[in-house]
Amino acid sequence: MQVKGKIEKILEVETGISKSGKEWSKQGLVIKTEDDFNNLVCISAFGDKVKQLIDLKVGMDMTILCNVYSREYNGKYYHNIDGYHFSGINKDSKMVTSDNEDLPF
Repeated sequence: MQVKGKIEKILEVETGISKSGKEWSKQGLVIKTEDDFNNLVCISAFGDKVKQLIDLKVGMDMTILCNVYSREYNGKYYHNIDGYHFSGINKDSKMVTSDNEDLPF
């Protein structure tokens, strides 16, 4: 599934230790889509994907590819939206420069 929109809110990073003793981290982004109704979507990033979100700012345009799934617990279903590809993120902090010789004027 693909979600496009602006970052409305960046949630705090959550961390913990799984039952198997491994550390985990999770961070949520609230994206405001252009839909007329129910246009706020909270998408979670896990593990190494959290590091990709460091430079994000509220108001940035994003396109996120995500997995949507449900789990049953005690007869109720709970939904998750996990992002796995975030575009619109500045992954390279180097400034792009060009030589004046390449300019047409």
